[in-house]
Order: sequence, then C-alpha cells, then structure tokens
Amino acid sequence: MGYTLSGLNLVWFRAPFTVIDPGQVQGRVLESLPNSLYRVELAGGAKVVAHAVGRARLASVRLLPGDRVVIEVSATDPGRGRILARVV
Repeated sequence: MGYTLSGLNLVWFRAPFTVIDPGQVQGRVLESLPNSLYRVELAGGAKVVAHAVGRARLASVRLLPGDRVVIEVSATDPGRGRILARVV
C-alpha cells in the first residue's frame, strides 16, 4: 500500500516475520552485553536479546552467565525480550 502526501510518495511496507504469542518462558543467560542487555537462550534453543525490567531492575539483581531467568518475548520482534525474574 502506498500513500501520497504533498508530492511525496510514502510507501509503507510490512516486514515478513512470525508473530510469537507473548508469554513467559524460561531461559538461560549466555552473556552480558553493554547497556544492561543480556543474550538469553530459551528452552527451545532460540536466542534473544533481553533487558531486565520491574523488580529485577529496581533491586539491581546481578545476572551472570548460566543463571536461569523467566523471559517475556516481544510479540512484534521475536529476537527481543524482557527479563522478569531470576529463577533460584
């Protein structure tokens, strides 16, 4: 679909991707990245980049490689997620 706005031709494209239903899954932290991001491997073998939110961020929970965490995968970008908690 394309739109014309005062002489400019603006075309909107939809990127082909699979929408993953947002839910909570468990994963394992593989490595710590800059800007408080973490690379996490999910139970199914997929790898996502995630950041800590909520209680995990406010309490400054220290996440180290090998820690098991609960992740909420983004519905629009299956390669991104939010770390909700660390599994003890």
